[in-house]
Amino acid sequence: MTSSSSSATQAFSVTWDYRCPFARNANEHLVTALQDGAPWEVTFLPFSLSQIHAEDEGKSVWDDPEESANLLALEVGVVVRDRFPDQFLSVHRALFAARHDDGGDLRDEETLSSVLKSCDVNPEDVLLETRRGWPREIVRESHERAVREFDVFGVPTFIVGGDAVFVRLMNRPLKDAGLARSTIDSVLELIATQPNLNEFKHTTIAR
Repeated sequence: MTSSSSSATQAFSVTWDYRCPFARNANEHLVTALQDGAPWEVTFLPFSLSQIHAEDEGKSVWDDPEESANLLALEVGVVVRDRFPDQFLSVHRALFAARHDDGGDLRDEETLSSVLKSCDVNPEDVLLETRRGWPREIVRESHERAVREFDVFGVPTFIVGGDAVFVRLMNRPLKDAGLARSTIDSVLELIATQPNLNEFKHTTIAR
């Protein structure tokens, strides 16, 4: 998924799982800025928190029928990203909102269908593709590559060149495109200019 091109276009990737509130914050900044024309080329990478939590027990969620529902929203995101790219940003934002604003269950096909319809995407077309199996393979490959090549352990992780950085943003852009762009630009600048800054965490949260 790419933004509009410019001579200053910057390319980077970001991992997501719709269940994580911090992934929602970061991806909402990204979506808001991209829809406003931010000069970035962003690859959105699905990443399974279910698999990360299962790895300690040596299990794999990819072939476990009991985990299928937990992977479904990621698979839907992949289908829209790859088959309906013009609607991806809107669907991506709406799936996060369905989970974190509306308290929806993204394991439920009716919830997912409602989100897709709201973004003018035919849910039957998307769900049919998830049943064909290839979206899960893409989720698996994306997840395993992130772990293998960058030691990614969570979402959202920004991958810029050879650097991967787990980032927690506490605020949302709330449709403020200027704030969204400056927030992401600040993250990218820190990654580029402060490679020795491994952890920077406030002891209290501003309210």
